[in-house]
Amino acid sequence: MERLGTGIGWRPEIADAVERMPGIDWVEAVAENVCPGHLPDSLRRLRERGVTVVPHGVSLGLGGADRPDEGRLTALAERAEALGSPLVTEHIAFVRAGGALTATPRLEAGHLLPVPRTRDALDVLCENVRIAQEALPVPLAVENIAALFSWPGEEMTEGQFLYELADRTGVRLLIDVANLHTNHVNRAEDPAKALAELPLEAIAYVHVAGGFERDGVWHDSHAHPVPRPVLDVLTDLASRVSPPGVLLERDENFPEPAELEAELASIRRAVEAGAVERVKAEVRAAGHAVAARPGAAPGGRSEARRPGAAPGGGSEVRADAPARGDAATPRAGGTLTPDVPDAGPRGEQRDPLVAAGTPQGHETGAAGATRGASGRPEHTGVDEARQRLGLAQAALLSALVAGTPVPEGFDRARVGVQARALAAKRADVVAKVAPELQEILGTEYRTAFLGYAQAQPMTGGYRRDALTFAEHLLSAGRPGDAAARRELREWWLERSGPAPRSRRPVHRLARATRKVLLRR
Repeated sequence: MERLGTGIGWRPEIADAVERMPGIDWVEAVAENVCPGHLPDSLRRLRERGVTVVPHGVSLGLGGADRPDEGRLTALAERAEALGSPLVTEHIAFVRAGGALTATPRLEAGHLLPVPRTRDALDVLCENVRIAQEALPVPLAVENIAALFSWPGEEMTEGQFLYELADRTGVRLLIDVANLHTNHVNRAEDPAKALAELPLEAIAYVHVAGGFERDGVWHDSHAHPVPRPVLDVLTDLASRVSPPGVLLERDENFPEPAELEAELASIRRAVEAGAVERVKAEVRAAGHAVAARPGAAPGGRSEARRPGAAPGGGSEVRADAPARGDAATPRAGGTLTPDVPDAGPRGEQRDPLVAAGTPQGHETGAAGATRGASGRPEHTGVDEARQRLGLAQAALLSALVAGTPVPEGFDRARVGVQARALAAKRADVVAKVAPELQEILGTEYRTAFLGYAQAQPMTGGYRRDALTFAEHLLSAGRPGDAAARRELREWWLERSGPAPRSRRPVHRLARATRKVLLRR
């Protein structure tokens, strides 16, 4: 795994500023917002300058009960190849539920939702990750997400869950320290404990982002400055391992470029502070090792000097020796790869036990230990696990977006917070993909959309949602203003047919003339 350095999330709204920012080693682009055949000029120029671009997927739903969609995997692979990326990233989350697997209506969350940390969910996630790894041309890294609520009956901590996922699949991890802070506030989970349980050698890179607290709930908004507690978690991580890359995420409410540059500087300082602590810990550990060595003289000095040891009993550190805490170390060819077993095809990790003659199907390490402790058999049917997980996720998502009863065991207040957050997210994204709706409806847009969202779950993408919203208003004789209603109907007709309306000049002129006449 190559070292990435310091980066920032590339967004169209700040594309020009990102190009001019000093010290940007790499950028991350939302995969679904990039067309492989028509890359934005800004991304193309960055690539020509040698800036690495990593596609970051948000819609695959690897934590869902269904197997990953082949079309979505193909699209992600195409973006990785078009951008010349060293890896692609996605989330440990589910984004849709229902359908044929559960014989329930297909529902879309429109946002990332947490998976339960259970054996069933882990088995399904591991198989889904392996399917994705096989379909992608470059290594995959998966990200821990922020959560507003907890699943009842969870069997593992976040660190244990991520450790076993990496142990069983060889997948790399994208650790979001802002999400660790979010789960500290919302779920009382200790970030330090999670970091202590992680397989640090599997870290591909780190996300840093801002948020805000309201009524005791932390919202991972990506629209606010990075707070000190998140930087402290980053320093803690950097005191344990040297992260190959660190990236600032900002999705909305973009500040002036100088403010973004200041945040990047704060991130660099946090990483440097962690590196200092890591070196101090390594020096202390080395000193204790020398003191404990047989034959050591009082004060920790050895009677005889080792070959290669510095005068005075200290260790002579080679400049080319990798630090103990590095997440990646140099291998043949000059590339940087984690200290894990040799990689097989498509970045899969060869099992050292298999290579040594250990029978396949026998688990050791985190996977075997956790299974043994729980008393569960080593192998259970993943299809049955998919069925159980699918039913649980469908029931929860229905409560979140369709107003059905909250499943037993969940915190109803927190589920309500999540439901309102999902509706608000829908309103924001629909306003972005169909800005004409806000122009037509004016200040009534948000209230009208939230009312619609309470009764109409999203079953397709956001563009389909925008059209369904317009249909909903028109069927109810809204908006009340006749001119606005005619304009909304015309907008809907332009986009809802089986094929786009003709763009020939004569036809466009006819439609424009008709609009003018209708408004008189």
